[in-house]
Amino acid sequence: MTTSRVGYETDDHGVAWLTLDHPDSRNALGDAMLDELLARFEAARADDAVRAVVVGSSHERVFSAGGDLKAFAGEMPTIEKYAGLERFPRLFLTIAELGKPVICAAGGDVLAGAFGLALACDLVIAREGVRFGCPEINIGVFPFMISALIYRNVDRMKANELMMLGDLISATEAHRLNIVNTVVPAEEFDTTVREWAHRIAAKSPLLMRMGKNALAASRDMPLREALDALRSQLALAFTTEDINEGVAAFREKRDPVWRMR
Repeated sequence: MTTSRVGYETDDHGVAWLTLDHPDSRNALGDAMLDELLARFEAARADDAVRAVVVGSSHERVFSAGGDLKAFAGEMPTIEKYAGLERFPRLFLTIAELGKPVICAAGGDVLAGAFGLALACDLVIAREGVRFGCPEINIGVFPFMISALIYRNVDRMKANELMMLGDLISATEAHRLNIVNTVVPAEEFDTTVREWAHRIAAKSPLLMRMGKNALAASRDMPLREALDALRSQLALAFTTEDINEGVAAFREKRDPVWRMR
């Protein structure tokens, strides 16, 4: 019988909760874990009732130790190893193009490939005491795949320091570097994650999807092209019923009823 490595449940606020749950490997992102995580994200994408996604961990001290190092040094043919590497970019692009906000609930150390997973998310909430970084260089592995995400989120010199020295940084330092949104005490962590997820899920799913897609498409464009693309998306947003409903609800001092069109 195959044991699930990624828990999946939804709540009545429209939040899908994905939980990395393979503590024996410290939630290593091996092929089986990545395949299941991708499948869970696709399930959240396909479910119209899901408005936001939270990725967390069942491990008390580790969110994820990153890629499966045993597989890196295994005797599998190189061509098979190469073929398996497509899972990481597919995961990062899936999150970027999900059309639904994704929160990383960093309740434990976020290491190596998992650091890339966190940076691929839209928001990161960290528990006090957890650490972030890419220590794989210390055992002869460069963080090739996640460097693209690190360079898009961290200033170049600090990014080089993280990748070349392999030292870990505290959640407080990660917050100072704008890698995480907030750092909260352990006793407040679960409540804070839930509150943020429910607040996001209460927004217009349609406008949130349009906005997230626009950000993903325009972030690496030259300024002029980005502004043109974003103007087109804003014009398209003007045609939706949700934007009219949001303005009407604001004026009438009531909660909006999103129509998703």
